[in-house]
Amino acid sequence: MSRAREFDGEQVLDAAMEAFWARGYAATSAQNLVDSTGLGRSSLYNAFAGKHQLYELALRRYLERNTEADIALLDEPGSVKEHIRELMLAVVDAELGDCRGCLAVNAAIELAGKDEAVTVLVRRIFARVEEALTAALERGQRDCEITRERSAGALARFVLNAIYGLRVLGKTATDRQDLVDIVDTTVDAL
Repeated sequence: MSRAREFDGEQVLDAAMEAFWARGYAATSAQNLVDSTGLGRSSLYNAFAGKHQLYELALRRYLERNTEADIALLDEPGSVKEHIRELMLAVVDAELGDCRGCLAVNAAIELAGKDEAVTVLVRRIFARVEEALTAALERGQRDCEITRERSAGALARFVLNAIYGLRVLGKTATDRQDLVDIVDTTVDAL
């Protein structure tokens, strides 16, 4: 007779997500996962098929928790340009204050194109942000706040490129104003 799980799967996923986020996939060892989750090695691998499955679940968790929280701002009433600016400034501040960066961008840089499952998950995360930006920009175009010279989808990809560029540049930036200039230029172009 097998023993019932004696741990909270949500907490374990959160802890695993934090471990992968801090170190990346390759640099996160089984021992790092044991230490971060508080589970024994056998419990961890009995509950999850292995490190790769746990990483995939962590990326899904990131989409549910972090990505959705980040883009919720875009659905709020008010100026679309201001909401995009706020979202981008939050990226700047996160990058300057936290060396972990964005788990999805980190996964894209480390594994996308090399690992099909991770590539699919990263595409899903990026697509979700693009979808939210497109909807917000369409609303801004209807309200005559956003240019109609380009489609909302093209503008969303432009903003998405700026956001992920900020994620990468933020890893080595020393001057916040340099990153804010990118934010302001991007918003002004809308």
